[in-house]
Amino acid sequence: MQRVGFVNDLVKLRLPRWLLALLIVGLVAGGGYVAYSRMEAAKRQETRRRMQTATVERLNLPVTIASNGVVQPERSINLSPKTSGILKQLLVKEGDRVQENQILAYMDDSNLQGQLTQAEGQVANAQANLQRALAGNRSQDIAQAQARVIDAEAALRQAEQNFRQNQQLLTDGAINRRDFNNSLADRDRAIAQVTEAKQALSLQRAGSRPEDIAQARAQLTTSEGQLQTIQAQINDTIIRAPFSGVMTRKYADPGAFVTPTTAGSSVSSATSSSILALASRNQVVAKVAESNIPQIKLGQRVTIEADAYPGKPFEGQVTQIAAQSTVEQNVTNFEVKMSVTDPQNLLRAGMNTDVEFNAGTLSNALVIPTVAIVRQEQGTGVLIAGSREEGRRSEFRPIQTGVTVNDKTVVRSGLKEGEKVMLSFPQGERPAGRTPSLMPGMGPRRG
Repeated sequence: MQRVGFVNDLVKLRLPRWLLALLIVGLVAGGGYVAYSRMEAAKRQETRRRMQTATVERLNLPVTIASNGVVQPERSINLSPKTSGILKQLLVKEGDRVQENQILAYMDDSNLQGQLTQAEGQVANAQANLQRALAGNRSQDIAQAQARVIDAEAALRQAEQNFRQNQQLLTDGAINRRDFNNSLADRDRAIAQVTEAKQALSLQRAGSRPEDIAQARAQLTTSEGQLQTIQAQINDTIIRAPFSGVMTRKYADPGAFVTPTTAGSSVSSATSSSILALASRNQVVAKVAESNIPQIKLGQRVTIEADAYPGKPFEGQVTQIAAQSTVEQNVTNFEVKMSVTDPQNLLRAGMNTDVEFNAGTLSNALVIPTVAIVRQEQGTGVLIAGSREEGRRSEFRPIQTGVTVNDKTVVRSGLKEGEKVMLSFPQGERPAGRTPSLMPGMGPRRG
């Protein structure tokens, strides 16, 4: 508006037309030059802004190995009874945490209770027989045997007296031979009865024979074994937790008829014969590349992040490194198992995780930003920033790289501390391709 007013003032001065036209052209040309200058200055500022550089520096870098893992229980089994039967009572439900030896369910044991009573009676009878054998005979039994001996001796004396009398009568001819023979038989019978009574008394005094005691012991052992068998069968009707963990599935309700199953070691192969599925505390299982296995040690600290809880790290330790590798799509990996600290019980079996193994620290390492690394026909390298004041353009310099940590890559050779490398490129100098150069098997740490 000021320029238009100035032209109107010139017209009011009644200048010659040619001079007036010349002045107007000059004003227009000057304004265009100013605008052009401002545009060029803006372009130069934009170019300088886009031509970002970074300084080669020395840092202490924590080295980590990245891998993918899955949350799995350390142990997982299906619980079923040892013998077929009816599920009587179920004491837990899915999601409950249980302790080792905790009672989870009861099977019907009514048929076994009668057998238990019978077995207990047999044990009591065998114990009584053994005690009698060990204690020997009672004093009353011994006294009774002594009385039998005395009675037999008295009968013998009477028979002996009759025999002698009949012997004299036979000599005198007073009795016949038959009566004499009868008295002789009575005497011999009395002698035998005395001998028998004395032997019975001796047995009563001697007590039980060792063979009788051994037989009584054997009968007691047999009875006790039968009782233990019945008790074990009753105990088997009580389903207990073999280890502490979480109940993950329920397969049967009270009243259901269940049978033993051979699929008790795998939750995925559960059958209708199972009652419950139990899983122990969780662990993380990851597959680590063959080249990284030498850097994995038992007890090594790991950082675990589940996809379900982004930004919430879990701490853990390496507990097992597989002795046998697995090959998938021509890639050799080793399975590594890790314990995980999860006091809030957030992790669930089957969750995907990112695992970072803390492999140590690189001290005083010469590093550059990974994005500065480019690849050209000359090889892998960086562009060294030039100087417009010195008329020097940027130049490509080959380098040897090492491990990459986060957004930094270690430089083994080709650069010195303090040099400037380009992160962006001027017009006409952008390389055909750019690629980070990583140590084989060492993936970049996820930020």
